[in-house]
Amino acid sequence: MKTKLLMGNEAIALGAIRAGVNVVCGYPGTPSTEVLETIARERDNGIYVEWSVNEKVALEVAAGAAYSGARTLVTMKQVGLNVASDPLMSLAYIGVKGGMVVLVADDPGPISSQTEQDTRHFARYAHLPVFDPATPEETYTMIAEAFALSEKYSTPVLFRPTTQVCHACASVETDDERYQNKIEGFVKDPKWVIFPRLSYQNHIKIDANETKISQEFSESPYNQISGQGTLGIVGCGVSSTYVTEALSTINTPVKVLKLATPHPFPDKLALQFLQGLEEVLVIEELDPVVEENLLRLCGKLDLAIRIKGKLTKDMPVAGKYSYELVTTALCKFTGQELPQVRPVELPPLPVRPPVLCAGCPHRASFYSVKRAMKKAGQNAVFTGDIGCYTLGNAQPLDMVDTCLCMGAGITIAQGLQLAEPDRKQIAFIGDSTFFHTGISGIINAVYNETDITVIVLDNSTTAMTGHQPHPGTGKTMMGSISEKISIENVLKGCGVTFIAKANPLDLAKAVETVTAAVNHKGVSVVIFESPCIAIVKPNTIQEIKDNCISCKKCIREIGCPAMSVAEEKVAINPHLCYGCQLCGQICPVQAIGGVNK
Repeated sequence: MKTKLLMGNEAIALGAIRAGVNVVCGYPGTPSTEVLETIARERDNGIYVEWSVNEKVALEVAAGAAYSGARTLVTMKQVGLNVASDPLMSLAYIGVKGGMVVLVADDPGPISSQTEQDTRHFARYAHLPVFDPATPEETYTMIAEAFALSEKYSTPVLFRPTTQVCHACASVETDDERYQNKIEGFVKDPKWVIFPRLSYQNHIKIDANETKISQEFSESPYNQISGQGTLGIVGCGVSSTYVTEALSTINTPVKVLKLATPHPFPDKLALQFLQGLEEVLVIEELDPVVEENLLRLCGKLDLAIRIKGKLTKDMPVAGKYSYELVTTALCKFTGQELPQVRPVELPPLPVRPPVLCAGCPHRASFYSVKRAMKKAGQNAVFTGDIGCYTLGNAQPLDMVDTCLCMGAGITIAQGLQLAEPDRKQIAFIGDSTFFHTGISGIINAVYNETDITVIVLDNSTTAMTGHQPHPGTGKTMMGSISEKISIENVLKGCGVTFIAKANPLDLAKAVETVTAAVNHKGVSVVIFESPCIAIVKPNTIQEIKDNCISCKKCIREIGCPAMSVAEEKVAINPHLCYGCQLCGQICPVQAIGGVNK
């Protein structure tokens, strides 16, 4: 055995390797991304890894491998599950042969997501078992249990770590064991073809299996009852870790249920826990999934036990939990005073809203479109998308009017154009997002002859989640170099007739290109090509010359974080500047120039 300091995602990855995973597919999304990256780094020759173009594709590729008996892992964040839901719902009915674990990282807070959706609901909706680990240490062995359960019941299994588990670090006991999974190969059978009658029959089997899995989960070592008393506390997933920490400050005897498998709900274990209790407080992040199950059991069996939690407003209905929050809730529940902690006075922290990086080419792209629209006197709507460029909504750029989900910028623009045909609609989308879900929107716009302009922000990487490759980069997670998929050629194949390319850091040319695109009737596309500053380092930076008149136009217009005002003079921080030269092209007196680093 070896002790390693691991991030939760790294522990999951090493646990999957230990469990004999053969195929790993996914799409990058915080907080799940490092799982696939760690497997790619630590894998042996028997493991295949890929970043798929989206979560639906990832799940379907993994399903094909699982049909042949391979152990497969699919990684995504909670909103990615929405993209993968179509095949996953059907796969729950079809089943698998090899163990298949679908890792969906939920994001209470949310810290980096559009939603706080709770994957445990999806498990119930899709009739799939779900594991909810409490700590990084637990994930290492628990994921092997998930693969084994998947094979035992021929069903995909959901694995739901949350942000605090994914990104927390802990000392994890690891070993060199490797489960040797034998891939038997695909065996032709009518069961792999989904038909209504087969779905009906499989629905009955799924219901029967859920009952069996519920019994099995009641005996799982990851679910534990401890303590005694008439007051009960339930902690689910990472919340059970907060409960354990908080109980060290409470003297009242309480009975505790640590729950790691919320669906199918372990009724037998829950009833054992409820015996002798008068009140129960449920500690769980996001939705009252466990709370509702306990209420169901009490109602079904006419148990006079008061269940408290989110539904009774004893726990917050939104946001992530913490040790402090849980300690406060438990003290109130048990009638104890909060432990006295000597306050530590900290200086007020500066307000730091998220902004585009200094030198980011997206800033230049937004600004060139803004200038082109101002020059033409057009009141356009700017539809955004998911990525770094969502930050274009901030002042002074103010260039993202809508942002819904991956790929929706293009299709939202089409709906707006139908409602306001005389108003110009301009959609922004990144290169990775274009391949993820942008292409279908382009096809729809061309097919229905919609008058919109699409700006593709091609910075040669998936920047927001840590610079993962995508089909346009010509690199794969297996380390091979593949043929780059040309965004221009894809657009041509979709029937787009106006396609122009420009470097957004050449402001005059970029404005001219956008103007021509906007004046085109029908679907027009501008591809702004400039690499992310994190992958290409410039040799020069910008500096302020003596002829600066302190008009501050450079600051007011683009809001670059490398620029500031010191003693009424504009200053450029040489440690932040990347020499993109956009500010110099804005300056009315040419008082900004480049110097070598």
